[in-house]
Amino acid sequence: MSVGSPAGEPGVEHATPAASTGDADTVPIARVRGEPVIELPLDLYIPPDALEIFLDAFEGPLDLLLYLIKRQNLDILELPIAEITAQYMRYIGLMETLRLELAAEYLVMAAMLAEIKSRMLLPRVDADQEDEDDPRAELIRRLQEYERIKVGAESLEELPRMERELHQLRVVPPPLERPPPLPNVTLTELLLALRDVAERARLTGHHEITREALSVRERMSHVLSVLRLGGFCEFSACFDPEEGRGGVVVTFLAILELCKESTIDIVQAEPFGPIYLTARGEPLPAPEPSS
Repeated sequence: MSVGSPAGEPGVEHATPAASTGDADTVPIARVRGEPVIELPLDLYIPPDALEIFLDAFEGPLDLLLYLIKRQNLDILELPIAEITAQYMRYIGLMETLRLELAAEYLVMAAMLAEIKSRMLLPRVDADQEDEDDPRAELIRRLQEYERIKVGAESLEELPRMERELHQLRVVPPPLERPPPLPNVTLTELLLALRDVAERARLTGHHEITREALSVRERMSHVLSVLRLGGFCEFSACFDPEEGRGGVVVTFLAILELCKESTIDIVQAEPFGPIYLTARGEPLPAPEPSS
């Protein structure tokens, strides 16, 4: 951290006294809210710590060392320990003067710098091992690692963040209360349903030829009796595949005759849903829930 003067405070404009103009007494000392101040108030009291402004805050001893190195454009691989140690100790003394509570890690780093400085002052026995026994190597490695982490953290901080630069748009559609229109059963859909029934009848039919009398009127009565019992029935449930193709055709003709006479209705509750037969005037069956 460093200490500065209160120049540039908001609401206060400092003026430079005129030199060699002869009107130094009329030049205002400052301007407070646009009003010139010629003389300082006699009862003005300025506390001893009122002019202390903290300009830099450090997150640890490595941050302080990195700040000292960058401020003087020093090479981190050729670190001048004596100069850095002297500046570091001046900052430690400044912190004590400002009555700040020093963390133990700042004092540990000061002791480490003093140790490295003393080791570099000792004469070396073998000049070839100078690089291997450099007491600055561990400190340089820690500084480089801390610098990489700090640069990465600053890069992450500059990325756009949700709820800060980016805001998610939430749009809730209004509820749709209009019931969907019921589809109309066409002749094509009836023919397709008949084709499915005929295909199932062909697959389950037997190769037996029997003479059986089938009556359309009798089958119409049978369909009406089924509808009177249940109110409605599914289209495919009216057919018996064991009767063969002839029974399927007779049942289909009976259903068409009943529909032609307006005795039954052929309905469908939803698109591509099952087709139902219901007596005229009976309520429409509820659609089956989709899986």
